Amino acid sequence: MKLSPLIPYIAIACSLMACERNPKKTGYELLPDMAHSMPYDAFAPNPVTRDGKTLQLPPPGSIPRGFLPYHYGNTPEEAERAGREVTNPIPVTPASLARGKKVYETFCSVCHGDQGKGDGPLIPKFPNPPSYTSKKVQDYPEGRLFHIITQGSGMMASYASQISPEDRWKVVQYVQTLQHPHPVEVAK
Repeated sequence: MKLSPLIPYIAIACSLMACERNPKKTGYELLPDMAHSMPYDAFAPNPVTRDGKTLQLPPPGSIPRGFLPYHYGNTPEEAERAGREVTNPIPVTPASLARGKKVYETFCSVCHGDQGKGDGPLIPKFPNPPSYTSKKVQDYPEGRLFHIITQGSGMMASYASQISPEDRWKVVQYVQTLQHPHPVEVAK
């Protein structure tokens, strides 16, 4: 089958007709609903949803990205259970101890003091926290120390919103170096 020699000329003529020089004339839109969608503001009413709200709650049981749930309550029994069940996932390194010390100095030393003896500069206004070197606190496993930082204990508030879980573990490592003056074994 032989093509007509006019076909290329017809194609060129059609393409020239499609090119419009008038900027006010947009031409033809294949899917106008997709080109000009009508988004709803987050807090504006929405007639499309069942409850009329644009911003929907996440499904029950969903967990935000990067968040690890902590399934221990704020009671002494839960603190003991955390001490038995939770272990530090971060290896002890000079860098982790240095970070733990920095976070400790920022958040903890104001009450617990630089050496962890419960003699920080805020102590005249508040009761002394227990010393890290006391027999009772020295026997706390790392999971319990993490629990205390996460949930708080006594007059101490929770630091879960201010200190990331990774930094909380590093503070636990640093506190353990204050509890036991001999060098902590460092993983390389």
